[in-house]
Amino acid sequence: MSHLATTIDLMRPLATMTTPRRGPGSTLLVMVALVAAAVGALVLAGLSTRSPGPGPRPGPAGGGLPAGLDVTVERVVDGDTIVVSGGERVRLIGVDTPETKDPRRPVGCFGEQASNFTSSLLPVGARVRLVGDVEQRDRYQRLLAYAYRLPDGLFVNAELLRRGFAQVLTIPPNIAHSSEFLALSREARDAERGLWGACRGRGP
Repeated sequence: MSHLATTIDLMRPLATMTTPRRGPGSTLLVMVALVAAAVGALVLAGLSTRSPGPGPRPGPAGGGLPAGLDVTVERVVDGDTIVVSGGERVRLIGVDTPETKDPRRPVGCFGEQASNFTSSLLPVGARVRLVGDVEQRDRYQRLLAYAYRLPDGLFVNAELLRRGFAQVLTIPPNIAHSSEFLALSREARDAERGLWGACRGRGP
C-alpha cells in the first residue's frame, strides 16, 4: 500500500469503526489505542506534518480550499490523469480529455494539446491538493480526485473545462461539482474554445 493510500485510510473518521459493546472504561481504552495506532502508522509511513519532505500529507481547509491531501506531481500521463507522490495514479473527476495513450485507439483530436495544457498547469514538482468525492477509486484502481494547484488554489478540473481542453464526464455518485462543470463546458462550447472549435464536426 502506498503512503498516499495509507493517509487516506487514516483520515477516515474513528466514528465509522465499530467495536463490541463495553463499559465506559473499556471504551476509553479502545479509543486511546486507536489514536495511538493511527499516530504510530503516520510516523512509520513518514507522513507526519512535521516532516519537511515532499510526501503526501493532510491539507486543512482554509484560504478558500477544501481539506484534502497535499502531494507532489511526478508526471502527467495525459490530459486527465497524473502521477503523484509515491507513484500514485490519479484520475481527475468529472472531466474527459481526448485519448492519447490507448494503443487500441488513435490519438484523439486535441489530445496532445490537452496533455500539454495539463503539463503546463502541473509541471513536475508542482504541489497539488487532492480532494475526493464519494468513491475513492475507479475500476482501474486509480485514485479519483479534484485537484487544486498550490499555492494559488487553481481548480485544475474546472480550468480544463473552462479553456476547452476537456468535456464533462459525469459518473454518479461523484457529482459534487457536476452543475459547475456543465456550465463551464457549455460556456467553452458556445465560445468554440479549444477542442470545441478545433474538432468541430470531427468529434474529439
